[in-house]
Amino acid sequence: MKNFFQKIDAKVVLISLLAFLLGWQLGHKDVDLQWTNFKPTVSVINRDVPSDVNIDFKLFWDTWDLLSKTYIDKKALDPEKLFYGAISGMVAAVGDPYTVFLPPDQQKSTKEELSGSFDGVGIELGFNKDKRLAVISPLDGTPAQKAGVKPGDLIVEIEGKDTNGITLPEAVKQIRGPKGTSVVLTTFRDGDSETKKVTLTRDTIIVKSVSVTYKSTPSGKEVAVIKLSRFGERTDDEWNQIVSEVLSKGLDGIILDVRNNPGGYLEGAVYIASEFLEGGDVVLQENNQGAQTPYKVNRAGRLTKIPMKVLINKGSASASEIVAGALQDRKRAQLIGEKSFGKGTIQEAQDLTVGTGIHITVAKWLTPNGRWVNDTEGLEVDVTVEDEKEDAIKDPQLEKALELLD
Repeated sequence: MKNFFQKIDAKVVLISLLAFLLGWQLGHKDVDLQWTNFKPTVSVINRDVPSDVNIDFKLFWDTWDLLSKTYIDKKALDPEKLFYGAISGMVAAVGDPYTVFLPPDQQKSTKEELSGSFDGVGIELGFNKDKRLAVISPLDGTPAQKAGVKPGDLIVEIEGKDTNGITLPEAVKQIRGPKGTSVVLTTFRDGDSETKKVTLTRDTIIVKSVSVTYKSTPSGKEVAVIKLSRFGERTDDEWNQIVSEVLSKGLDGIILDVRNNPGGYLEGAVYIASEFLEGGDVVLQENNQGAQTPYKVNRAGRLTKIPMKVLINKGSASASEIVAGALQDRKRAQLIGEKSFGKGTIQEAQDLTVGTGIHITVAKWLTPNGRWVNDTEGLEVDVTVEDEKEDAIKDPQLEKALELLD
């Protein structure tokens, strides 16, 4: 009989303990309950708040509950959207427009863009020094370029909605869409007195990273003009094919054209710059402690001896600025054209669960001589040549580069 009561006491203690733990977890919103054939299954998940964070997450759940119970439009209360929205807001609170959380649809669009094919209008987006949505560059041959959209244009409205405070993924989502559909952008260009509306019809954008044309200098020297449009997943392979073609022709010079190149992978910038440099630094990465890590030439370049010039403009950003800045600092090439966009930070892209992702600004990048080109501090050119605004046929920047290679 004594053993019987001992067993009963042990069960009572165990049940009491489980009830206490369950009640505590429910109070902290850390319990997932599932009922199967009337038998309760309890999963207790608890992730501790970091020791240096003094925040009561009860406020979050109280707000969630209040919204769920009282908001007038119950159909608008999509738990997944609320969840992703909460995470997006947390990430956006750091105040850096390039540090963003990507829900599944935006993560998919970002990966499609880097792979080189997507439906849209062909605009690479960024932010100016005032954190207003701006065109970094229109891609060649796309609806945006054909409609006259230029680097530096501010996008004030998308379909009549003000873009002030918009995130980059939100802007991309609103502008992209199925081929054949249209989107209306309200833009403002520096020097204009008023905004204008531009209607763009979306198309399938196939972005080839590298192309080449052949030109002659005034005295007849043969020059390869290599147009580098972006640094994506296929860039290295496309680059190698073009360089092999260029080498087979025995040319007198090279013009590297990174105008309207919005950037891409850091590793791609190091790879391309290494084609023209013999050893040494390509770029310096500076972390949040101020420690600098050099990225050096990582292969034997095939174009280290051929005379060259580099074309840049206000649409040249990020990885294209890394390449141009390295070639300028290392005295390998003059920069011709206009001051670059000025995006001097490095984002680390990570895949998260259920198809989501995040881009986090993890470092600054500096040229080999330690210059940080960010916001208004873009790369200054060695030879300033303004773009011919009114004549789409003339290319005075390219003509100047050909002249200087003579």
